[in-house]
Amino acid sequence: MNGRKKLFPVFLSLALVACAGPAAAPTATSPALAAATPAAPGTDTPAPTAEPELAARVNGEGLRLDVYAAHLAQFQAALVEFPDLLGPDETASGRVLADLTDHLLLAQAARAAGFSADAALVDQRLAALADNAGGQAALDAWAAANGYTAASLRADLAIQIESAWMRDQIAAGVPETAEQIEAHQLFSFDSFTVSRLYNQLENGTPFAQVRENNDPQNLGYLGWFPRGYLIFPALEEAVFSLQPGQYTAVLETEAGYHVIYVLNREPDRPLSPDARLTLQEIALAAWLAQARAQSQIEIYVP
Repeated sequence: MNGRKKLFPVFLSLALVACAGPAAAPTATSPALAAATPAAPGTDTPAPTAEPELAARVNGEGLRLDVYAAHLAQFQAALVEFPDLLGPDETASGRVLADLTDHLLLAQAARAAGFSADAALVDQRLAALADNAGGQAALDAWAAANGYTAASLRADLAIQIESAWMRDQIAAGVPETAEQIEAHQLFSFDSFTVSRLYNQLENGTPFAQVRENNDPQNLGYLGWFPRGYLIFPALEEAVFSLQPGQYTAVLETEAGYHVIYVLNREPDRPLSPDARLTLQEIALAAWLAQARAQSQIEIYVP
Protein backbone atom coordinates (compact mmCIF):
# COMPACT_ATOMS: atom_id res chain seq x y z
CA MET A 1 0.00 0.00 0.00
CA ASN A 2 2.99 2.24 -0.02
CA GLY A 3 3.03 4.22 -3.26
CA ARG A 4 4.74 7.42 -2.24
CA LYS A 5 6.57 9.39 -4.87
CA LYS A 6 10.33 9.49 -4.45
CA LEU A 7 11.88 12.88 -3.91
CA PHE A 8 13.55 14.93 -6.63
CA PRO A 9 15.38 12.37 -8.80
CA VAL A 10 18.12 14.63 -10.15
CA PHE A 11 19.80 12.25 -12.59
CA LEU A 12 23.23 13.80 -12.63
CA SER A 13 23.55 13.85 -8.86
CA LEU A 14 23.57 10.07 -8.67
CA ALA A 15 26.54 9.83 -11.02
CA LEU A 16 28.37 12.73 -9.47
CA VAL A 17 28.11 11.84 -5.80
CA ALA A 18 27.96 8.04 -5.71
CA CYS A 19 31.31 7.39 -7.30
CA ALA A 20 33.57 8.37 -4.41
CA GLY A 21 31.82 7.33 -1.19
CA PRO A 22 30.83 9.46 1.79
CA ALA A 23 32.87 12.43 2.90
CA ALA A 24 34.25 12.68 6.40
CA ALA A 25 31.76 14.23 8.80
CA PRO A 26 32.65 17.48 10.57
CA THR A 27 32.38 17.98 14.28
CA ALA A 28 28.97 19.62 14.02
CA THR A 29 26.35 17.35 12.50
CA SER A 30 23.05 18.94 13.54
CA PRO A 31 20.49 18.97 10.70
CA ALA A 32 18.67 21.90 12.23
CA LEU A 33 17.58 24.57 9.80
CA ALA A 34 19.96 27.47 9.58
CA ALA A 35 20.48 30.30 7.15
CA ALA A 36 23.92 29.63 5.73
CA THR A 37 26.12 32.49 4.63
CA PRO A 38 26.38 31.90 0.87
CA ALA A 39 29.81 30.57 -0.05
CA ALA A 40 31.30 29.75 -3.39
CA PRO A 41 30.99 25.94 -3.59
CA GLY A 42 33.99 23.81 -4.40
CA THR A 43 36.67 26.48 -3.90
CA ASP A 44 38.83 27.79 -1.09
CA THR A 45 39.26 31.19 -2.75
CA PRO A 46 36.72 34.05 -2.86
CA ALA A 47 34.13 33.93 -5.61
CA PRO A 48 35.01 35.88 -8.73
CA THR A 49 33.63 39.37 -8.97
CA ALA A 50 31.63 38.66 -12.11
CA GLU A 51 28.87 36.27 -11.07
CA PRO A 52 27.60 33.86 -13.75
CA GLU A 53 24.11 34.37 -15.10
CA LEU A 54 21.53 33.01 -12.70
CA ALA A 55 18.33 30.99 -12.95
CA ALA A 56 17.39 31.77 -9.35
CA ARG A 57 18.73 33.05 -6.08
CA VAL A 58 18.16 31.17 -2.82
CA ASN A 59 18.85 33.02 0.44
CA GLY A 60 21.14 35.31 -1.52
CA GLU A 61 23.10 32.50 -3.17
CA GLY A 62 22.91 32.16 -6.93
CA LEU A 63 21.69 29.08 -8.77
CA ARG A 64 23.66 29.11 -12.01
CA LEU A 65 21.70 29.34 -15.24
CA ASP A 66 24.12 27.01 -17.05
CA VAL A 67 23.67 24.35 -14.35
CA TYR A 68 19.89 24.72 -14.57
CA ALA A 69 20.02 24.42 -18.37
CA ALA A 70 22.17 21.28 -18.16
CA HIS A 71 19.77 19.59 -15.74
CA LEU A 72 16.75 20.66 -17.77
CA ALA A 73 18.22 19.16 -20.95
CA GLN A 74 18.97 15.89 -19.14
CA PHE A 75 15.50 15.74 -17.64
CA GLN A 76 13.80 16.44 -20.96
CA ALA A 77 15.86 13.68 -22.57
CA ALA A 78 14.84 11.27 -19.81
CA LEU A 79 11.16 12.17 -20.32
CA VAL A 80 11.31 10.76 -23.84
CA GLU A 81 11.95 7.32 -22.37
CA PHE A 82 10.15 7.76 -19.04
CA PRO A 83 7.21 10.16 -19.51
CA ASP A 84 5.73 9.22 -16.12
CA LEU A 85 8.55 11.07 -14.36
CA LEU A 86 6.49 14.24 -14.74
CA GLY A 87 3.24 14.68 -12.83
CA PRO A 88 0.07 15.88 -14.61
CA ASP A 89 0.36 19.39 -13.15
CA GLU A 90 4.14 19.70 -13.50
CA THR A 91 6.34 21.23 -16.15
CA ALA A 92 9.86 20.04 -16.84
CA SER A 93 11.31 23.47 -16.11
CA GLY A 94 9.37 23.85 -12.89
CA ARG A 95 10.32 20.38 -11.71
CA VAL A 96 14.03 20.88 -12.41
CA LEU A 97 14.08 24.32 -10.82
CA ALA A 98 12.33 23.02 -7.70
CA ASP A 99 14.73 20.09 -7.45
CA LEU A 100 17.81 22.27 -7.79
CA THR A 101 16.42 24.73 -5.26
CA ASP A 102 15.94 21.87 -2.81
CA HIS A 103 19.53 20.75 -3.36
CA LEU A 104 20.79 24.26 -2.74
CA LEU A 105 18.77 24.55 0.48
CA LEU A 106 20.27 21.28 1.68
CA ALA A 107 23.76 22.40 0.69
CA GLN A 108 23.35 25.68 2.59
CA ALA A 109 22.25 23.80 5.70
CA ALA A 110 25.23 21.44 5.37
CA ARG A 111 27.60 24.39 5.39
CA ALA A 112 25.80 25.89 8.38
CA ALA A 113 26.25 22.54 10.16
CA GLY A 114 30.00 22.58 9.49
CA PHE A 115 30.37 20.56 6.29
CA SER A 116 31.43 22.03 2.96
CA ALA A 117 32.72 20.62 -0.29
CA ASP A 118 36.08 22.36 -0.47
CA ALA A 119 38.41 22.38 -3.46
CA ALA A 120 40.28 19.25 -2.34
CA LEU A 121 37.08 17.22 -1.98
CA VAL A 122 35.72 18.39 -5.33
CA ASP A 123 39.06 17.54 -6.97
CA GLN A 124 38.87 14.07 -5.42
CA ARG A 125 35.36 13.48 -6.75
CA LEU A 126 36.26 14.82 -10.18
CA ALA A 127 39.25 12.46 -10.32
CA ALA A 128 36.99 9.54 -9.40
CA LEU A 129 34.50 10.60 -12.08
CA ALA A 130 37.29 10.70 -14.64
CA ASP A 131 38.44 7.21 -13.63
CA ASN A 132 34.89 5.86 -13.89
CA ALA A 133 34.39 7.55 -17.26
CA GLY A 134 37.56 6.05 -18.70
CA GLY A 135 39.83 9.06 -18.43
CA GLN A 136 39.76 12.84 -18.32
CA ALA A 137 39.06 13.13 -22.03
CA ALA A 138 35.99 10.91 -21.68
CA LEU A 139 34.73 12.96 -18.74
CA ASP A 140 35.27 16.18 -20.67
CA ALA A 141 33.33 14.77 -23.61
CA TRP A 142 30.49 13.66 -21.33
CA ALA A 143 30.37 17.07 -19.67
CA ALA A 144 30.26 18.90 -23.00
CA ALA A 145 27.56 16.58 -24.33
CA ASN A 146 25.47 17.26 -21.22
CA GLY A 147 25.79 21.05 -21.35
CA TYR A 148 28.57 21.61 -18.79
CA THR A 149 31.64 23.75 -18.77
CA ALA A 150 34.48 22.92 -16.39
CA ALA A 151 33.29 25.69 -14.05
CA SER A 152 29.61 24.72 -14.06
CA LEU A 153 30.39 21.02 -13.57
CA ARG A 154 32.59 21.86 -10.61
CA ALA A 155 29.97 24.14 -9.08
CA ASP A 156 27.19 21.58 -9.56
CA LEU A 157 29.28 18.77 -8.11
CA ALA A 158 30.04 20.78 -4.97
CA ILE A 159 26.34 21.48 -4.39
CA GLN A 160 25.47 17.82 -4.95
CA ILE A 161 28.10 16.65 -2.45
CA GLU A 162 26.89 19.06 0.22
CA SER A 163 23.24 18.30 -0.51
CA ALA A 164 23.82 14.54 -0.25
CA TRP A 165 25.62 14.98 3.09
CA MET A 166 22.74 16.97 4.55
CA ARG A 167 20.17 14.54 3.19
CA ASP A 168 22.01 11.72 4.94
CA GLN A 169 21.97 13.61 8.24
CA ILE A 170 18.20 14.04 8.02
CA ALA A 171 17.73 10.38 7.13
CA ALA A 172 19.97 9.27 9.99
CA GLY A 173 17.74 11.18 12.39
CA VAL A 174 14.83 8.82 11.75
CA PRO A 175 14.71 6.22 14.56
CA GLU A 176 15.25 2.56 13.76
CA THR A 177 12.26 1.51 15.87
CA ALA A 178 8.70 2.80 16.16
CA GLU A 179 5.23 1.90 17.34
CA GLN A 180 3.81 -0.49 14.74
CA ILE A 181 0.71 -2.44 13.91
CA GLU A 182 0.37 -5.77 12.11
CA ALA A 183 -2.85 -5.89 10.13
CA HIS A 184 -4.83 -7.53 7.40
CA GLN A 185 -7.35 -5.83 5.16
CA LEU A 186 -10.48 -7.01 3.45
CA PHE A 187 -10.65 -5.02 0.23
CA SER A 188 -12.88 -4.65 -2.81
CA PHE A 189 -13.60 -2.10 -5.48
CA ASP A 190 -17.31 -2.16 -4.60
CA SER A 191 -18.89 -1.29 -1.28
CA PHE A 192 -21.39 -4.18 -1.33
CA THR A 193 -18.71 -6.87 -1.09
CA VAL A 194 -16.85 -5.23 1.78
CA SER A 195 -20.07 -4.35 3.60
CA ARG A 196 -21.10 -8.02 3.41
CA LEU A 197 -17.78 -9.09 4.96
CA TYR A 198 -18.06 -6.41 7.62
CA ASN A 199 -21.55 -7.67 8.54
CA GLN A 200 -20.16 -11.19 8.90
CA LEU A 201 -17.65 -9.90 11.44
CA GLU A 202 -20.35 -7.94 13.23
CA ASN A 203 -22.47 -11.10 13.43
CA GLY A 204 -19.67 -12.98 15.19
CA THR A 205 -17.88 -14.81 12.39
CA PRO A 206 -14.18 -15.05 13.36
CA PHE A 207 -11.90 -12.91 11.24
CA ALA A 208 -9.72 -15.91 10.36
CA GLN A 209 -12.73 -17.61 8.82
CA VAL A 210 -13.82 -14.53 6.88
CA ARG A 211 -10.31 -14.11 5.59
CA GLU A 212 -9.95 -17.76 4.59
CA ASN A 213 -13.28 -17.70 2.73
CA ASN A 214 -12.55 -14.48 0.86
CA ASP A 215 -8.76 -14.16 0.71
CA PRO A 216 -7.33 -17.68 0.69
CA GLN A 217 -4.00 -16.47 -0.76
CA ASN A 218 -3.63 -13.92 2.05
CA LEU A 219 -3.23 -11.05 -0.44
CA GLY A 220 -4.69 -8.57 2.04
CA TYR A 221 -1.94 -9.09 4.60
CA LEU A 222 -0.37 -5.69 5.28
CA GLY A 223 2.39 -6.85 7.59
CA TRP A 224 3.87 -4.52 10.21
CA PHE A 225 3.86 -0.77 9.58
CA PRO A 226 4.41 2.47 11.56
CA ARG A 227 2.50 5.73 11.45
CA GLY A 228 3.16 7.52 8.19
CA TYR A 229 3.57 4.37 6.12
CA LEU A 230 0.10 3.92 4.64
CA ILE A 231 -0.65 6.20 1.72
CA PHE A 232 -4.20 6.94 2.92
CA PRO A 233 -4.16 8.92 6.20
CA ALA A 234 -7.79 8.04 6.97
CA LEU A 235 -6.92 4.34 7.06
CA GLU A 236 -3.92 4.94 9.26
CA GLU A 237 -5.88 7.10 11.71
CA ALA A 238 -8.57 4.46 12.02
CA VAL A 239 -6.13 1.55 12.40
CA PHE A 240 -3.98 3.20 15.06
CA SER A 241 -7.07 3.84 17.18
CA LEU A 242 -7.58 0.08 17.53
CA GLN A 243 -6.15 -2.76 19.60
CA PRO A 244 -5.43 -6.35 18.50
CA GLY A 245 -8.64 -8.19 17.69
CA GLN A 246 -10.47 -5.03 16.65
CA TYR A 247 -11.36 -3.91 13.14
CA THR A 248 -12.38 -0.73 11.37
CA ALA A 249 -15.70 0.18 9.89
CA VAL A 250 -15.98 0.09 6.10
CA LEU A 251 -13.62 2.81 4.90
CA GLU A 252 -13.68 4.34 1.45
CA THR A 253 -10.53 5.62 -0.27
CA GLU A 254 -9.54 6.45 -3.83
CA ALA A 255 -8.49 2.82 -4.21
CA GLY A 256 -11.76 1.24 -3.10
CA TYR A 257 -13.36 -0.04 0.12
CA HIS A 258 -11.51 -1.46 3.12
CA VAL A 259 -12.04 -3.17 6.45
CA ILE A 260 -8.77 -3.51 8.35
CA TYR A 261 -8.31 -6.00 11.17
CA VAL A 262 -5.55 -5.45 13.72
CA LEU A 263 -3.59 -8.63 14.38
CA ASN A 264 -0.88 -7.30 16.71
CA ARG A 265 0.51 -4.05 18.06
CA GLU A 266 3.95 -3.25 19.51
CA PRO A 267 5.08 0.06 21.02
CA ASP A 268 8.73 -0.11 19.88
CA ARG A 269 9.35 -2.55 17.05
CA PRO A 270 12.35 -2.43 14.65
CA LEU A 271 11.37 -0.86 11.33
CA SER A 272 11.69 -2.83 8.12
CA PRO A 273 14.09 -1.28 5.59
CA ASP A 274 11.16 -0.23 3.40
CA ALA A 275 9.25 1.33 6.29
CA ARG A 276 12.28 3.25 7.52
CA LEU A 277 12.99 4.47 4.00
CA THR A 278 9.42 5.73 3.77
CA LEU A 279 9.76 7.60 7.07
CA GLN A 280 13.08 9.04 5.89
CA GLU A 281 11.42 10.32 2.73
CA ILE A 282 8.68 11.89 4.84
CA ALA A 283 11.27 13.51 7.11
CA LEU A 284 13.15 14.91 4.11
CA ALA A 285 9.96 16.25 2.54
CA ALA A 286 8.99 17.92 5.82
CA TRP A 287 12.46 19.40 6.20
CA LEU A 288 12.39 20.82 2.68
CA ALA A 289 8.90 22.26 3.14
CA GLN A 290 10.04 24.04 6.29
CA ALA A 291 13.25 25.22 4.64
CA ARG A 292 11.34 26.66 1.69
CA ALA A 293 8.91 28.43 4.00
CA GLN A 294 11.80 30.05 5.88
CA SER A 295 13.85 30.99 2.81
CA GLN A 296 13.93 33.80 0.31
CA ILE A 297 13.73 32.34 -3.19
CA GLU A 298 13.89 34.52 -6.29
CA ILE A 299 13.19 32.94 -9.69
CA TYR A 300 14.64 34.50 -12.84
CA VAL A 301 13.56 31.99 -15.50
CA PRO A 302 10.05 31.31 -16.89
